[in-house]
Amino acid sequence: MCVEVWDDEEPVQWWTLVDAVVVAHQPHSADPARYDIVLGAGVRNEESFFELPATPRFELFAGTTVSSASAGRCSAVDGLFKPRADPAPVPMELIGCEPAEPLLAALRRPRRAERDWAHLLVLDRHGAVMASRTVGLAITGVRPSVLGGTLVDITLTDGGDERPSPAARLIWAQWYQGPPAEPNLWAPYDSQGRAAWLDLTTRAWRVPAPRPDRSGGEHHLDGRFATDVPGLHCAIAEALLGPGRYFGREWNAFKDCLGGGFGVAPPFTLIWHDSEIARRALADVVEDPEDGLSYFEDIVRLLERRGVTVVLR
Repeated sequence: MCVEVWDDEEPVQWWTLVDAVVVAHQPHSADPARYDIVLGAGVRNEESFFELPATPRFELFAGTTVSSASAGRCSAVDGLFKPRADPAPVPMELIGCEPAEPLLAALRRPRRAERDWAHLLVLDRHGAVMASRTVGLAITGVRPSVLGGTLVDITLTDGGDERPSPAARLIWAQWYQGPPAEPNLWAPYDSQGRAAWLDLTTRAWRVPAPRPDRSGGEHHLDGRFATDVPGLHCAIAEALLGPGRYFGREWNAFKDCLGGGFGVAPPFTLIWHDSEIARRALADVVEDPEDGLSYFEDIVRLLERRGVTVVLR
């Protein structure tokens, strides 16, 4: 979950609650319509603020960004504003390395606390970059690789905080032969896996360079598997551009894509088959608490306001 802290006029702080679990809940003593909720969670502060505003209010989101589903509001939060020690670094093992510069230079240097930074690129069989992660080159150890030959295994002191989710491994393996050529290959995955799928489309849309926008005509959206927010955006992108293509991964990014520059621009007609599946699945996902619309309704309204004719079937 995420906690957005507002002063009288605007959000001023942003906190992420990692692996949040509801420990207990009960009606609030002063208002039975409200609840006191106890969460157990890791806490990460995204800004360099630690003081509570004079008159704060708190917006809660079920996800990791402000575009995630609203989880409500609360009038006070205890246990959030306190100093915390940085977590201990988690090492990363690089298996079967064939070092080149500047990695060789880092191996030759005496080990020290300072470190250089490098990009760890995930490549498909054609050498195209599927994903990248930033890692520090503070090296703890080097040894002959378990894979044999002249390769080495390298232990990095800290693998960084950009580690992929476990679901990404299966997605990367599926994309290893190249971007998908068939629709709905993302459908068997859960929400985490579908989000990892969208990660790859985010990079893939730039290679090759985006084609000029085209407008008009009909696009057919297969709604059978649009059972969550990542799945909805996978399905929309396939309807407009084809398998493995990018057209936003959440509400704000989708709105940007509708503005042009991503291959398709309004006006056009979107025929949404099995639309009731997304309507039901996203009924409790609310993008904007002020308007109270579900995520499905917000997406349909946004499309129509941008000049798209939406036909729900």
